[in-house]
Amino acid sequence: MRPFLFLGTRAEDLAADGEYDAVLRFTGLAERDLRRVRLERDELPPLELDDWSGIVLGGGPYNVSDPDELKSPAQHRAEARLADLAEQVVEADFPFLGACYGIGTLGRLRGGAVDRTFGEPIGAVTVTLTDAGLADPLTADLPGSFDVFLGHKEAVSALPGGAVLLATAPSCPVQAFRIGTRVYATQFHPELDVDALCTRIEVYRHHGYFEPAAAEAVKAAARTATVTEPTRLLARFVELFARR
Repeated sequence: MRPFLFLGTRAEDLAADGEYDAVLRFTGLAERDLRRVRLERDELPPLELDDWSGIVLGGGPYNVSDPDELKSPAQHRAEARLADLAEQVVEADFPFLGACYGIGTLGRLRGGAVDRTFGEPIGAVTVTLTDAGLADPLTADLPGSFDVFLGHKEAVSALPGGAVLLATAPSCPVQAFRIGTRVYATQFHPELDVDALCTRIEVYRHHGYFEPAAAEAVKAAARTATVTEPTRLLARFVELFARR
């Protein structure tokens, strides 16, 4: 099988390794079949897409809507490379699944807008599939509504031209969308279970998602949620697009 490529942007090793391990677990892939590049520290060379089965982009603390003067050199570098890659995969209609930061990466294409209008606190939210989501090969096997874990400061406020809305929620209308037939983004985290979420709450305690003193309360609230469906997206992505 041609490998999948996993792109991360987390500088914190505990969160970065946990995210990669979760994607390995829920895709069912071995490390040799899910190659990792940490864009916050390493350059991503030009890609020959034909060498790969697909690309998965993880989340992280970067926000494309941050003022340019507040972005680190690493963030500027990662954003620029991901912007080029987004154009490349959309042009080729190449299998791509961007979780969380994928919203920022794909959401600004073709006249789309990403801003702070629909930020959501860390926790569980119920999302609902649209008619298109109920019919899409990636999401069709999911229930019409299901709970997800998320937490984000920015979101898509206007879809890119031609994008198809797949999932929505009252607090943030764009929870998942597709461009073309094989390029996907989700606002929520398909790789998160409650233990991983609690780890991230601790890692990002001082990153402005919540008051630091509230970390234990945020963890306790997360532990009351039942989030079982989103991880199925990762296995389904591999099932749909793995190729020799």
